[in-house]
Amino acid sequence: MNSERFIEVPFRMLPGETLDALLEAFVTRQGYDTTDTGEGMAGWVAELKAQLARNELLIVHDLETQSTEVMTLAQWRAFGRNLADDEEG
Repeated sequence: MNSERFIEVPFRMLPGETLDALLEAFVTRQGYDTTDTGEGMAGWVAELKAQLARNELLIVHDLETQSTEVMTLAQWRAFGRNLADDEEG
């Protein structure tokens, strides 16, 4: 994998509004039910911030596409394998 293409972004370096927007997009993309928590979307965002603090999630910026994504460690590992396969083929 081209490790120079991707940068892990420390979540504590992001402005609060930016971090919240990234986490809200992650919740929506993953199809989380925002009625599961008493606080709706805010509850999920709080849970995801806790997961970031526990290093269970990471934020990755792709320099090639100029996109930033929140990923679980499993998603990151799968993404890395798929990217390596694409580069070999």
